Amino acid sequence: MSEWVPPEPKPIFFRLYYNDDGTPVKYSMEEEPYLFVEIDSETFWSANMNVRVVDGQLVFPKPTVTVNKLQPAEHGTACSPTDVCVVVSEDQPNIKWTLSSNEIN
Repeated sequence: MSEWVPPEPKPIFFRLYYNDDGTPVKYSMEEEPYLFVEIDSETFWSANMNVRVVDGQLVFPKPTVTVNKLQPAEHGTACSPTDVCVVVSEDQPNIKWTLSSNEIN
């Protein structure tokens, strides 16, 4: 009688599947009908969809920084003319402030 031998385990691979334009479709450890790049396990488990594939290489875009700033405006929150931290009713002397956001690289 022959002894039972377990089958060889399938190799483990981590892949990012992507479209023709380099945008990600999905992270998977399965065979899929898309273009793919092999990735490491850390990249796989982060599953970051803010990536692109360029010339077969995974590219992480530089993050943008958003800067918020209070600016005087015609419409906004009415504040004391001497202290922006003090909110007042619109029937009192006031300066209206609004929050503007700017992205910088």
